Amino acid sequence: MPRLPLIEDLTIESIQAGSLLLVEFSGASQWYNTALTIAAGWLKTGGKISYNAMAQSPDEVRTGLRRLGIDCEEAEKRDRLRIWDWYTATLGKKSNERYAYDSLKVADISVRMLKDDMRQPPQPEWLRIIENTSTWYRFNEEKAVMELELTRFLPSFRLRNSTAVRAIMKDVQSNWVVQQLEGAHDGIIDLKLDDASDPAQNMFRIRTMRNVGFDGRWHRLKIGENFEVTLER
Repeated sequence: MPRLPLIEDLTIESIQAGSLLLVEFSGASQWYNTALTIAAGWLKTGGKISYNAMAQSPDEVRTGLRRLGIDCEEAEKRDRLRIWDWYTATLGKKSNERYAYDSLKVADISVRMLKDDMRQPPQPEWLRIIENTSTWYRFNEEKAVMELELTRFLPSFRLRNSTAVRAIMKDVQSNWVVQQLEGAHDGIIDLKLDDASDPAQNMFRIRTMRNVGFDGRWHRLKIGENFEVTLER
């Protein structure tokens, strides 16, 4: 199986295909560079990536992946990399990308997923990264989004046996939303900027993991010149 950088650096065994991992990140953290690092590492070890761009444009995602040594054009041509554009819809525009959602309304997303995503065969080689699901809550009521999560998104990952790394921004959603999401995932990962020290330190930990042993301590992150994120040893 392909490898999950950072996360599997802290687990005793490999993460099982089909696992659902929830990332809770502070706005000042290095989450977006971390997401790109995870995507690049998965691709380099033979996997396929479905990257859902919500806070960055698809071109920004490609630029970040190129810095990490990924030939995006070749990977997309060979269908090893799919960049789903949600970002353009947040601007009220129509995307020119091959893979895109032009509506952020729950009803529209639900219908499309029922027709397409939930009818796909098992795809354990695919890692699905959703970089900031908090975006949906800007355009919909919390209860409606949670129904979409529980009846469409999470079951679709399970049905396809695809590992998913999905992120929410801390202190944006209500506690009810956070508790529902935490209960529906197999593992929870935290990222934060610890400004108690000088200079401030970027921190990463696995808070919990249901199906594999793990190191649950906070670890400092090192950011390379190409913005690759690694654990400090």
